[in-house]
Amino acid sequence: MKSALKLTFMAAMAAATVVSPLQPAAAQGAATQGQGQAIVTVMPKHENELAPNITQQDLQQVKVDGKQVKVTGWQSLRDPQDKVELVLLIDDAARSSFGRQIDDIRQFMRSLPPNVLAGIAYMENGRAVFHGPLSTDHEQVLSALRLPSGIPGIDSSPYFCLSDLAQHWPSQDRSSRREVVMVTDGIDYYYRRFDPDDPYVQAAITDSVRAGLVVYSIYWEDQGRIDRTVWGNNSGQSLLTEVDQATGGKNFWEGFGNPVSFQPYLDDLGRRLRNQYELSFLAPSKGKPEVESFKLKLAAPGADVTAPQQVVVVPAASATK
Repeated sequence: MKSALKLTFMAAMAAATVVSPLQPAAAQGAATQGQGQAIVTVMPKHENELAPNITQQDLQQVKVDGKQVKVTGWQSLRDPQDKVELVLLIDDAARSSFGRQIDDIRQFMRSLPPNVLAGIAYMENGRAVFHGPLSTDHEQVLSALRLPSGIPGIDSSPYFCLSDLAQHWPSQDRSSRREVVMVTDGIDYYYRRFDPDDPYVQAAITDSVRAGLVVYSIYWEDQGRIDRTVWGNNSGQSLLTEVDQATGGKNFWEGFGNPVSFQPYLDDLGRRLRNQYELSFLAPSKGKPEVESFKLKLAAPGADVTAPQQVVVVPAASATK
């Protein structure tokens, strides 16, 4: 959505009080009004089909924190002018066999349209380390692509690195979609047991939702003893899926072991970037930015809908300042 339209929309949300079929009257009367947005991906069920065109009338139910809310906008993001920022975040502890995937990554980067600002960062010591700015010069971006160091544990934790990326996103343009592709096996050496409530995973989810990130992951095994185990594989995949689902992304994997090729995953990612919508809504606010649960129901037979499970609700008055 273009910046001018977005500012107008934000001002309109702060003043809106009209009751909608998707907003109960009681909720409309909340003392503090908040606003939020979600990136929703709508794909065809089968690869050889066209994605359906979804309108706001197809929205059957939108709930935030378990309460139905008022939808204020439903914007297709298929316009070539819609701005996208994409970061490929590679685990620097990944095994050197990762080199087999470099050609697939190059092909994908070169296929990105000119509206995509892209960058490559490596997970190092709990940080997302860039070797250049986000750029629409995708050949320049590829100059940062290299083999990972393969040092066991150099990432510290992939979730530390994702949090760092979310907190220090290399752009201040909040009108752009922010998409992240993590290449890692997802194992958290700082919390060596599978627990859906892993505090570092939960922190990474919260930071990502607050920053407006849509997170995808591609499994690739790291160096390290635990990384080669069935337990490690299952634990890492489960934690990555938790992050992806919370933010509206997808976990690309094919079971135990490294994929033969990244190409089908990157092709699917490219199609997803071309079939996204921005949903805007009003919801009761607690007076400060809060991460809340999110649930969407669409009347879209034959479509594969991916929406985030969490969104951030910001007080409307503060968002317009």
